[in-house]
Amino acid sequence: MLGLVTDSTASLSATTAADLGIEVVPLQVAIGSTTYPENAPGGTPDAIAEAMRAKVPVSTSRPSPEVLLATYDRLAAAGAEQIVSVHLSSQMSGTYESAQVAARRCSVPVTTLDTLQVGMSTGFAVLAGARVRDAGGDADAVAAAVRSRAASTTSLFYVDTLEHLRRGGRIGAASALLGSALSVKPILRVEHGLVCPLERQRTSTRALARLEELAVEAAGEDGTETPVDVAVFHLAAHERASEVAGALAARLSDQLEGRTPVLGELGAVLGAHVGPGTVAVSVSRRLG
Repeated sequence: MLGLVTDSTASLSATTAADLGIEVVPLQVAIGSTTYPENAPGGTPDAIAEAMRAKVPVSTSRPSPEVLLATYDRLAAAGAEQIVSVHLSSQMSGTYESAQVAARRCSVPVTTLDTLQVGMSTGFAVLAGARVRDAGGDADAVAAAVRSRAASTTSLFYVDTLEHLRRGGRIGAASALLGSALSVKPILRVEHGLVCPLERQRTSTRALARLEELAVEAAGEDGTETPVDVAVFHLAAHERASEVAGALAARLSDQLEGRTPVLGELGAVLGAHVGPGTVAVSVSRRLG
C-alpha cells in the first residue's frame, strides 16, 4: 500500500480526496487573534474575504512537522509501506520543510515533493500521482508523475491589487508600489515557485480578457493540441470566474476532451495573500 498526502492549498474537494484516498493536511489561517484550520468553520474563503474588506488583520501559517508526522504514522499504521507527500511551493510556504522534517522521523519511507506550484496547479499534480498509484505504480513512479505534471502546468492569476501580496512578502515591494502608482490591474504568473508580475492592464475587463488569452496560449504553447485540464478559482469574484471558465471551455473544448474546467473558490490561505476579486487559472497539460 502507498499513502498519498497533500496540503489544503491543493484545492482538492473533500469528496475527491476521500474517493481517491488522498490525505489532506490543513494549513492555518488567522483572522484577528483567532487561528483556524483552513476550510474549517471560521477559516473559510468567505470569512477571509469579509475580514480583508473590513481591514481585519489576516495571516497564514504552515502545518507543524508533528501534524504531518501524525498523518504519516496513521497511514503507516493502516498498512502503508511507502508514502508520497506533495506540497505547494517551498518558495511561498514552509509546508514542504515541515514535510521533510516529519519524513525523517517516520517509520516508513516518505518521498516529499515540492511542486513549485500553488492551488489547483498542485492539485492536478496530486491527481496525476493518484492515477499512477492506482495503476500499481510505486513511490518512484508516483513521484515522477507528480513532478512531470507540475512542470507542465501554468499558473496565472489576476488580482485587483498587489498590496496583499506585498504585505505577505510574496512579491517584491517595488512591483506593488509600481502597480499602485499607476492604478493598473496586474496579471501574475508562478515561475520557479515564485509569484512574478507578467503583464499590466489598465482595466479589470482588459486584464481578464488577457488572462483568458494567456491561458489559451499556455494550453498550446508548442503548437500542438495536447489534452489539458483547466481550473478557474476566485476569491469573492464568482461572476468573473464563471465568465472566464465558460470562455475557456469553449475555446479549449477539443483539448479538454469532454471535461469541463474546474470552477471553485480559492482556499482561505491563498485568498489571504491575493485578496477579494482575484481570478486564478491553472492550465495543466496531460503529457502522457
